[in-house]
Amino acid sequence: MPMAELQHGTPAATQSHVGMPGDRNARLAARRAFVELKLSFIQAMADLQDPRFDGLRRQVRGTEEPVGLWLLRAPVFAALSGPEPGYRQRRQLVRRALDSVFHDSQLPSTLGTR
Repeated sequence: MPMAELQHGTPAATQSHVGMPGDRNARLAARRAFVELKLSFIQAMADLQDPRFDGLRRQVRGTEEPVGLWLLRAPVFAALSGPEPGYRQRRQLVRRALDSVFHDSQLPSTLGTR
C-alpha cells in the first residue's frame, strides 16, 4: 500500500483535515453564532409579561441547536406581534439574528410576482 494511503484505503489527503485547527475554528464559529442567535431570542422575549409565553421562553432556553430556534421562530414572532412599543425592534432583532445564521431564510422576491 502506498504511503499516501492510510488504514482502510482512505487517501491521506482526505484524512489530513480531521481534527485540524481549521475544523476547530469552524466549530467554534458555528457555536458562537448559535449562542448569539439564542441570546437574541432570549433578549427579544425577556420582559414579555403574559404568562402564556413562559413555556415558549423555556423552549428557547432549552434549545441546543440552531434548527431548534428556527423551528420556534413562528411562535416567537407571534408572541412579539402585539401593539406594545418596541415589539417591532424585537422582531427585527430576531430576524437579523436568524438571517446571520440561516443566510438563505428569505424567499426570493420573484416568487410572489406573476
